[in-house]
Amino acid sequence: MIPPLLYDHLVRPFLFQFDPETIHHVSMQALRVLAQAGFKPAHDPKLARTVFGLTFPNPVGLAAGFDKEAEALPAWQTLGFGFVEPGTITALPQPGNPKPRIFRLPELGGIINRMGFNNSGADAVAHRLEALKASGRWPTIPIGLNLGKSKVTPLEEATQDYLFSFNRLFELGDYFVLNVSSPNTPGLRTLQGKAELNELLGAVMAANRSKANPKPLLLKIAPDLEWAQIDEILELVTGHGLSGLIATNTTLDHACVPEGRDQTGGLSGKPLRARSTEIVRYVCKHLDLPVIAVGGIFDADSALEKLDAGAALVQLYTGFIYRGPALIGEICAALKKC
Repeated sequence: MIPPLLYDHLVRPFLFQFDPETIHHVSMQALRVLAQAGFKPAHDPKLARTVFGLTFPNPVGLAAGFDKEAEALPAWQTLGFGFVEPGTITALPQPGNPKPRIFRLPELGGIINRMGFNNSGADAVAHRLEALKASGRWPTIPIGLNLGKSKVTPLEEATQDYLFSFNRLFELGDYFVLNVSSPNTPGLRTLQGKAELNELLGAVMAANRSKANPKPLLLKIAPDLEWAQIDEILELVTGHGLSGLIATNTTLDHACVPEGRDQTGGLSGKPLRARSTEIVRYVCKHLDLPVIAVGGIFDADSALEKLDAGAALVQLYTGFIYRGPALIGEICAALKKC
């Protein structure tokens, strides 16, 4: 494990000299090598918790968006994560939006991305995961699969698009997430509307219940919703019998971005912390289901803030990029003290 000071003062400054997406691909190559080692670290049993029927060795997970192709699952366990959420995976393979599409904002501790669900599609990801299972290197931590709509699929056919991915990947995920909240696929956020979401949740939950072993199904929501919209979503989540909610995705509120530094896309990192926590607190107050919190977690305090707001689990993305693997241990150490 890289010591925090070494990462902060040497590794990160070096990495940040290069294009963000190039470094991401280099990092994923290194993680694929690490995944071959198959090392499974011991977790303190005090940190384990059971959420929607699954046992998490610790409550710190990797958010969707980092391992889009599910290429390095054993490596995330080696780094100390308690669970990992590959994706977002779409029914059809797609290249995503034109490059450049990732922009660092070090002065804010933020990132703007407009990746656009670039991935090789549900079938290719399924083959990759099936091969991993056959190799005997499958992680012992929970694996959640994050599903999105293919860009070329018309909105009126979105439900069938999600159903294809869900059915194709069903046996390979411990839980599933419907991502209807990314700002980088045109029209996707309209699926958070009452009628559209009612159709989607009803169809996927019907497919889930038809299985011999139904899996936990969660919904990931945007931070830019009005409270009335969130109330409608919570009513649908409860009515359709989902297992939980993930709050939140990236934001379209770029008010904090300095002039001349703004880009089209979703903003993540420290600028999202307060709004994400606000939504987590509201949802936990009004929904009797587990919530996974993500948004602006950069240290133990910001992780504990989310858990104190009622979250059952937390996920890292931008904080992991800025702080490195030591952030996982820092959060777990603080939880043990609590």
